[in-house]
Amino acid sequence: MRKRLCALMMTLILLLTACGGGGGNEAEEKLAEIRGRYLEMTACSGHADMTADYGQRVYSFGVDFSWQREGETLLTLTAPELVAGVTAHIAAGETALEYDGTMLETGPLDSAGLSPVDVVPALLAYAREGFAAECAMEEAEGTPQKLHVICRDPETEPGMGIEAGLWFDWSTGALLRGEISDSGVTVLQCDIAGFTMDIPSE
Repeated sequence: MRKRLCALMMTLILLLTACGGGGGNEAEEKLAEIRGRYLEMTACSGHADMTADYGQRVYSFGVDFSWQREGETLLTLTAPELVAGVTAHIAAGETALEYDGTMLETGPLDSAGLSPVDVVPALLAYAREGFAAECAMEEAEGTPQKLHVICRDPETEPGMGIEAGLWFDWSTGALLRGEISDSGVTVLQCDIAGFTMDIPSE
C-alpha cells in the first residue's frame, strides 16, 4: 500500500514540475524526492529572519514559527525588540496578530496581497505544490549543496508576475531560504534556520 501511495505522489510531483537549468535530471529527481517529504509532512518548525521591502520602507523581522497540516500556523516575532512577543495565529485562511489583546496590521507586499505574516505558510505551500518552472543544484566551496527552485504561474514569463525562489538543503530537504518577487522585484527575503519536519513514516 505504501509503495502504491509513494508512486502516486511521485506522479503528482512530476506533473507539478517543468525544471530546467543546471543540474539536469539530478536536480529534478532531488526535487521529486524532497516534495514527497513535504507532502507527507504533518508539522514543521524553525526560525526565519525576514526582510520586507515596500519600496520606500524596508523592515527586518525575526520570527519563530510552527506549522501544522491539520491545525494552525503560529508565528512569534523575536525581533526587532519593540515588537518581540507579538504572535500571529493563522488558520482557515484567516490571519490575526495578537499582543496583549491588541490587533496589529501589516500591509501587502505584492499585487496578490501577500503580507509578511503570510510568508511562511506561502513558502510551505510553494514547497509542497507550487509549479516548479526551474530547478538546479547549487554548490559553493565549503558549503553544502543546495537545490534552488523557482515557482511561478506556468502561463507567466520569467520575471513577470509573482515568483517564489526556494533553497533546500540537498541532503535533508530542509528549507533554507525563500524569496518572493513581483514583476522581477524582490519584495521579501527569508533566511531559515533550525528547520525540522515531522513525517509519520520516519
